[in-house]
Amino acid sequence: MRLHDTMARGVVDVVPARRGELRVYACGPTVYRYAHVGNMRTFLLTDLIRRVAELHKLTVTVVQNVTDVGHLVDDTNDSGEDKVLAQARREGRTTQEIAEFYTAAFHRDLAALNIRPADEEPKASDWIAPMVELIERLVAKGHAYPTADGSVFFDARSWPSYGALSGNRLDALVAGHRTEGEVHAQKRFHADWALWKGAGPNRAQTWQTPWGAGFPGWHVECSAMSLALLGETIDVHTGGIDLRFPHHEDERAQSEAAVAHPVVRHWVHGEHLLFEGRKMAKSTGNVVLVSDVAERGHDPLAVRLSFLGSRYRTQINLTWDEIAAADRTLARWRDRVRQWAESPSKPTCAGYDARFRAALDDDLDTPAALQVLRDVERDTTIPDGSKFETFAAFDRALGLDLVRDVGRPPTALPPGAADLLDQRERARAAKDFAAADRLRDDLAALGVTVRDTATGQDWSAT
Repeated sequence: MRLHDTMARGVVDVVPARRGELRVYACGPTVYRYAHVGNMRTFLLTDLIRRVAELHKLTVTVVQNVTDVGHLVDDTNDSGEDKVLAQARREGRTTQEIAEFYTAAFHRDLAALNIRPADEEPKASDWIAPMVELIERLVAKGHAYPTADGSVFFDARSWPSYGALSGNRLDALVAGHRTEGEVHAQKRFHADWALWKGAGPNRAQTWQTPWGAGFPGWHVECSAMSLALLGETIDVHTGGIDLRFPHHEDERAQSEAAVAHPVVRHWVHGEHLLFEGRKMAKSTGNVVLVSDVAERGHDPLAVRLSFLGSRYRTQINLTWDEIAAADRTLARWRDRVRQWAESPSKPTCAGYDARFRAALDDDLDTPAALQVLRDVERDTTIPDGSKFETFAAFDRALGLDLVRDVGRPPTALPPGAADLLDQRERARAAKDFAAADRLRDDLAALGVTVRDTATGQDWSAT
């Protein structure tokens, strides 16, 4: 398997440090709101890496944190309110209630998109002691320093390779760019970041430490959790491209400073998602949740299929039209797989199987992998039983639940659709293609997808 390594600035071979085992750390959600479909694209990346690794018979261990404390509004300058605390105040709940509610919602979204849960899902508030121990180690090694207000900062200038991941140079970073130049008065250098924050008088959710009462910085949780649960060598670390700096740059420095050697072998980042041409944000009113997709009558896995239509490190523009088209494709494929399953089983198509695996091994080239499915579907020389086994095998990597309808009776046509299908067949026979196209649209409005084949038109209903 080859993946684009952010540190290497290119696609590299991923060879596990331990034979037969791939260890993956994934940055998880901050549980103060619902995750939108753009967030879910990042979690799909980790799921795809796991599934492709399993094609290679690797045992995969995925650790993904849950941030329920310490993630401040301004993550580049350790300032502003804690996101979970702020949401708890807005909703009139406790921080624990907020965290539990949105964690459960996140798990429902994972299930709806067929994203497998992590093997370990450490929660930040349960990991205070290991974080404190890590901070103490960094202080003892001279990479961190406490301040009079009970905070502890990482000394960015103590780590010579700082910036190697993100490309940022310490001498080029602007102090307090989100706070009009304001920097914590006790920082030695403006780019230092908080490992621990001294608590103010009205701060909820605090813990006692050698430096006084406070709470952890956001970045330190991932270092403490990953080192404890996966060890000092981690094969792949995933996350969205927005986490490359400062979160992953800071995490990398902390972990490497603690153990005195590189920890993550490959950093893999997923790109941003636009929706209807704009960045998905509450301020623009175009935040789309997984539940919104279902409420519009679409299978949430249509979102997964839409994502698979582009490489994970390509910025994409998702639209409702694209989701609807993906939903129709899913319905057609499931109907075909249901029909093919009625034929005697045959071996998978070796040539297509090799193409499919090569596409996924080539930096998760999911568009090429989907094209293999389309080619199998159209290939009239392949027995139906072989098509079934091939689609079923491919779907173990794609996760589209293509065998869901096997054994179920075919979906009935909605009222009026049979007549429209007859009209369209006559229009095609008369070579009135304009009328045929119009009737195809009319059928689509009824939830019937029509496909023209060498033997006539075929349809599937959702």
